[in-house]
Amino acid sequence: MQSLRKSLLQFVFSGSSMRRWNDKLRPVELYEVDKQAHKMITAFLLYQLQCRKLGEEERLTLGRQVIEGGLFDYFYRLVITDIKPPIFYRIKENQEQYSQLTAWVLAELEPRVRPLSEEFWQRLVDYHTRPVREAAEHPATADRILRAAHLYASKWEFNLIRPLNYFDEELRDIDASFTEQLQAMRDLDGVGELLAGTGNALVRTANLCGQLRFQIRWSQTPRIPETSVLGHMFVVAAYAYFLSLMLGTCEARRLNNFFCGLFHDLPELLTRDIITPVKRSVEQLAAIIHQCEEEELQRRVLVPLAEAGYEDIRDRLSYYLGVDVGSEFKETIRDASGTTHALSSFDELHQDCNANRLDPKDGKLVKVCDTLTAFIEAHSSIYNGISSPDLYEAMARIRSEYRLMTFGSLNVGTLLADFD
Repeated sequence: MQSLRKSLLQFVFSGSSMRRWNDKLRPVELYEVDKQAHKMITAFLLYQLQCRKLGEEERLTLGRQVIEGGLFDYFYRLVITDIKPPIFYRIKENQEQYSQLTAWVLAELEPRVRPLSEEFWQRLVDYHTRPVREAAEHPATADRILRAAHLYASKWEFNLIRPLNYFDEELRDIDASFTEQLQAMRDLDGVGELLAGTGNALVRTANLCGQLRFQIRWSQTPRIPETSVLGHMFVVAAYAYFLSLMLGTCEARRLNNFFCGLFHDLPELLTRDIITPVKRSVEQLAAIIHQCEEEELQRRVLVPLAEAGYEDIRDRLSYYLGVDVGSEFKETIRDASGTTHALSSFDELHQDCNANRLDPKDGKLVKVCDTLTAFIEAHSSIYNGISSPDLYEAMARIRSEYRLMTFGSLNVGTLLADFD
């Protein structure tokens, strides 16, 4: 029987405490979960460009490979957290050593991941046990997308720390390596734009998303770990994908739920993260904030993308963010003409519209993942010894609101009860 374990939720969240560039002087702390979010946002942009020349079935297959490849790489990275990348790449060059390391990583992952879905687990095993040389010499399109996105997100961080590490002789080689590897992938649609700089709408969008790592959630409440809006979006996306697997959703719905989670807080580029009690404190305040967010989203992201020839990316982001229906947390489908329709409930979507041709997207399910992530943020801080009335109040409110909520075979209250 498929089940989502507390251990997997906490494992995914643990990247919020995993520092990057830990041997360099840093202007701000850089965390693995933020980098993974930035990487997957960049991968989405590259993926959409490749889809222009693909049929529907090929598009869905490539989307699954990009999302799951990103998750599989992240899982592996979390397990080998203490191994610096240069050392890991040396190990990877030795097939025997790499096979031994991978066997140990898979043994660590199995009790967390396998209960979720046997098919998902087998794809993870296949992904990490592919012959290294074969994968390097004949990389699949998804591998190239993820590699380019990884290089771009890592270089973005590198550009932050470079001015402070002028004395570090290693930096010149690191900079040259990023540029050289990205240059070698210029034939992949979108990579040329990433290399060109900030003048392009595609790069501006990626840069804007990257800046969400500087916005700290619960900004008035001390917590350990502190989590950014950017990292939070990635965790929500991962949870949405896991729940979609549990519920047996169609491929299009799984992809849409992941990307909806990945972008759901993008409008907070304008308003910053405003906690729920503040939004509820003044009548009409939430509506005013939402209107401001939507106007800024149009001005800074959606309109520039369309004007630069990226109407397809604009349309997908608009769908994920619920621009046509007023909220990203509504169940929606799209008809053959591309018109978005809001549905009345999860049951209507799950029972009547769970088909690729309808391009379905969950709303309430993604909202649950958003709330579940907030719950784990509060729970983790209290567990780590930093508590406050705000954190206890948030946990109590979430437990009360969700204790009887179910989605198919998923009982949200039972899942929350595991965190006692």
